[in-house]
Amino acid sequence: MWNSPEGEPVEQLQSILVGTEDAAEFLSGLSRLAAAAVSEAAGDQIECAVTVKVRRKPSTAAGSSARAVELDKLEQAVGDGPCIKALRDMAPVIIDDVASDPRWPVLGRKFVEAGVNSSLGVPLEIGNGASAALNFFASKANVFTPNVYDKALGFAAAAHNTLHLSVRINAAQDRADDLEAAMESRTAINLACGVIMAQNRCSQAEAMEILTKVSSNRNRKLRDVATELIEQLSGTSISTHFDS
Repeated sequence: MWNSPEGEPVEQLQSILVGTEDAAEFLSGLSRLAAAAVSEAAGDQIECAVTVKVRRKPSTAAGSSARAVELDKLEQAVGDGPCIKALRDMAPVIIDDVASDPRWPVLGRKFVEAGVNSSLGVPLEIGNGASAALNFFASKANVFTPNVYDKALGFAAAAHNTLHLSVRINAAQDRADDLEAAMESRTAINLACGVIMAQNRCSQAEAMEILTKVSSNRNRKLRDVATELIEQLSGTSISTHFDS
């Protein structure tokens, strides 16, 4: 069982964030911590899945167990339910008793067959056009009492901050990778232009025009043509000469 003082969820989540190499691994860790925290508050076994919505359609991203993932996918297959509604309205949604809740009869039957009698969806807005939700499942009805509900929302608040940090870190890394690629590309192009200028006794503008023309004629990216020229010139023989 997950025993932690107030404030420790953030430290646990940040520890997972630092120790994981991809989003799926991080979300799996998040869902396991969420399930443990809410299970402790409920005094019963609660499972948790993470649903992510990046564009229009939400999808199951991870779960505290294989069963949690399958339960979340039941809701995805039906196309609506507490988790999807929570994402749509950006507000928590509870099914206290699946058997008597009239809102999603098809999903309700599937939940009962799977041994789920209450459910809670808690949304997380994580920025950059993305959102997520923690989807909790309990085998008993009326499990999500005010205390358990507050525990789930408290954990979601901690998860929100860490998810937002994760998105910012990934976005910053993507920008750094893009900048590095752009700098490498520009360096190769500048070097290739220098070679063409020396070989053809032309200006930089004329060299760029020659390189662009070769790129177009070969239907290849400008950077690739430039890189090929530099690689060939750095080999044992120099055989490439661009003519206008």
